[in-house]
Amino acid sequence: MKLAINNHVENIEISGIRKFYNMVSGQENVLSLTIGQPDFETPTHVKQAGITAIQDNHTVYTPNAGILSLRQAIHTFVRDKYALTYSSEKEIIVTVGASQAIDITLRTILSPGDEVLLPGPVYPGYEPLIRLAGGIPVHVDTTNHQFKLTRELIKEHITDKTKCVLLPYPSNPTGATLSELELREIADELKNRDIFVLSDEIYSELVYEGKHCSIASFPGMRDKTIVINGLSKSHSMTGWRIGFILAPEWLASHLIKVHQYNVSCAASVSQYAALEALSNGMDDAIPMREQYLRRRDYCYNRLKKMGLELELPSGAFYLFPKIPTGGKAVFDVAIDIVDKAHLAVVPGSAFSVLGEGYVRISYAYSMETLEEGLNRLETYFQSYL
Repeated sequence: MKLAINNHVENIEISGIRKFYNMVSGQENVLSLTIGQPDFETPTHVKQAGITAIQDNHTVYTPNAGILSLRQAIHTFVRDKYALTYSSEKEIIVTVGASQAIDITLRTILSPGDEVLLPGPVYPGYEPLIRLAGGIPVHVDTTNHQFKLTRELIKEHITDKTKCVLLPYPSNPTGATLSELELREIADELKNRDIFVLSDEIYSELVYEGKHCSIASFPGMRDKTIVINGLSKSHSMTGWRIGFILAPEWLASHLIKVHQYNVSCAASVSQYAALEALSNGMDDAIPMREQYLRRRDYCYNRLKKMGLELELPSGAFYLFPKIPTGGKAVFDVAIDIVDKAHLAVVPGSAFSVLGEGYVRISYAYSMETLEEGLNRLETYFQSYL
């Protein structure tokens, strides 16, 4: 019966992040700096809204696109934060996290053989979804461009099969962001081309220099851009699984069909918690961001003092240093760090072959954990490499 398996499914693998995490989890005395999980609790007022939703019996199906009051709150949030205007009735869809939003977007816009340009190194969740939709991922090497997908790189890689450009900024795993000028240059290149832009902006509230800017805000881009966002990172609501899609009406009318047959609707209780988060907690991310910034600066300075080559991340909560490997594969070095230093960091090869030689360090941990983790890393480099 093995022949009955969809070959697209058979050819994809478990995320390298999870694969590595599962290998080292449970090992005694191992300190982990691996997972992109905010270490802050969901804000109390948001949790209470979820409890109230249960008590008020908001535990039934909602409209496929989500409760209207939540879509109205999303409309207000992105308008006030990012100068984006989308109709709450026809252009906003509430999803089961940003991951489901990305999945249904790719399944809606891709046909077999279509190419998707994405920066490498890149979060490993995109490539399998592209392949499952019949598309072909084209990794663009950004390692010599501060991990940024530039206008020149995009132009260089566009073919007659290019269907979509994926902009995942702020970036996981590098923390890179695109400035307004850089986005404007990309918009100028793409606005007259028949190419979609999938803009994953899940870390939009965790930008340290200036304000987050969306490519959908530039002339000629709104009608071809699908913006993905959600509350996992901004409000520390990873387990609540609330994301959302912003798309022009003509495209949203097709996205909702795939969404409807995929999940019907996002969890009702989570939607009411999200409504509270966006209505009365628009700035809940600010104190978290301030803590992340303090942690970023500490970790960056420590790693630089170790002599490691790395970019200063301007968003998200990751650092992506290049490490000495002694000619070994970085996955093997990461295993050696676990064995000898009792520290887990994610090998960069989990983020495509373009991440070879790098590791991802999450600073979504307490300062005490980060200090101890970097002490162990420094000792490892001094003793074994």
